[in-house]
Amino acid sequence: QGSAHGSGSPRAKNRRGSVGPRLVEGNLIMSRIGKMPVPVPDVVNVVINGRTISVEGPKGKLQLDLPELTDAKLEESQVVVIRESEVKRARAMHGLARALINNMVVGVEKGFVKKLEIHGVGFKAALQGKVLNLQLGYSHDINHDIPDGIIVTVDKGTNITVEGADKALVGKVASEVRSYYPVEPYKGKGVRYADEQVVRKQGKQIEAA
Repeated sequence: QGSAHGSGSPRAKNRRGSVGPRLVEGNLIMSRIGKMPVPVPDVVNVVINGRTISVEGPKGKLQLDLPELTDAKLEESQVVVIRESEVKRARAMHGLARALINNMVVGVEKGFVKKLEIHGVGFKAALQGKVLNLQLGYSHDINHDIPDGIIVTVDKGTNITVEGADKALVGKVASEVRSYYPVEPYKGKGVRYADEQVVRKQGKQIEAA
């Protein structure tokens, strides 16, 4: 008797490398995203030179080399992304290219922000030029260099704001700062995102004899 998941079953076929329903759905979503033009506000200037897109606005200037199998053109104050074929990878790159360009346009127009909070007695942050100084209970201070294109502000020593036009870079810097002392679940000490939900745990109780 063959098992329910034998060689002829759909599950077995997926194990052998056929495309599962989730992957198909993901490619379809990225393909649909790719077909949506990216609107360009009046305050943003877009220049397409070959496969390189430059975007400039009030919050800064960004540049992108288009992902493989994609191209882009300007049409009536919007960027239209084109894929070179209908293969799965081209559809995925189509959606990725559109998402990256949209993030660039939003970034140079409005910017992206990540907010962090420091919790813990004696824990604090301070700016020293282009360096973020962190005192997080270790035997030494932590000095984090602030990259070009990123603005960091500190309020009351415990509230850190990371801003910039590059969404990925803003997220990277905020993640690095948080990683120096991720919030622990017992006392809630550490560095957390302002909107982060921390599940608190109860410490072990010592019963009286």
